[in-house]
Amino acid sequence: MGNQDVHRGRQHHIDMGKGDIAPTVLIPGDPGRVEVFASLMDDAKKIAEKREYITYTGTKDGTPISCTSTGLGTPPTAIGVEELIRIGAKNIIRIGTCGAIQSFLEPGHMIIATGAVRGEHTSEELISMEYPAVADYRVVRALVDACEKLDLPYHLGIIRTHDAFYLESPWALGDYRARLKPWVDMGVLALENESSTLFTICSMQGIRAGTILASGYSILEEHEEKIHQEENIRNMVRAGIEAAKLLHERGLA
Repeated sequence: MGNQDVHRGRQHHIDMGKGDIAPTVLIPGDPGRVEVFASLMDDAKKIAEKREYITYTGTKDGTPISCTSTGLGTPPTAIGVEELIRIGAKNIIRIGTCGAIQSFLEPGHMIIATGAVRGEHTSEELISMEYPAVADYRVVRALVDACEKLDLPYHLGIIRTHDAFYLESPWALGDYRARLKPWVDMGVLALENESSTLFTICSMQGIRAGTILASGYSILEEHEEKIHQEENIRNMVRAGIEAAKLLHERGLA
């Protein structure tokens, strides 16, 4: 198979070709969240399942939307995103969870990323670290409008994408608070493991991208209250679906 055939035909990892996805694709890391997406759509059909990549495509209020899981971390995210772009994705929105690092963030709050610290190295394979990882302003606007329509509290700002989960979490062997203090002081909202690669790839290829994350309490503080994370994740997916509808209405799909 020639190189051009790889780019034009059925994609090796996501196991899909042109016509299998909608112009707007939501990408959770956790494959289980694709099922949450499907439950919130008017209709949704499983299109493909291979490795960590599970895809449903359906409609909500007449708008076609797809959802493809990418697994955890930037390498599988990069593979999934590049293959989705090859088969027609125009808007790619990450929907996920995070480690909040600002004290004002609470469970149920949504974080809409305007950009991401490139603390991972997958995107460095594609272009030097001087290139910024920024969300598309039109996707950011749609996510803001979606949260306001759904009456979900939200925060706009910079997040940090990194590779070593256990170095920057309460389960770290070392002093993770000291490691995170510079990012807290600079106003970074949260940690996660995918968005900077998503933003970099999409910006380089002229594709619109964004990220919305469901927050918990700051991982730097002790909290005994139980977090109803399933409900928060469901609201985050609802916001992603609503944003996809708004992009469609605005002629951006």
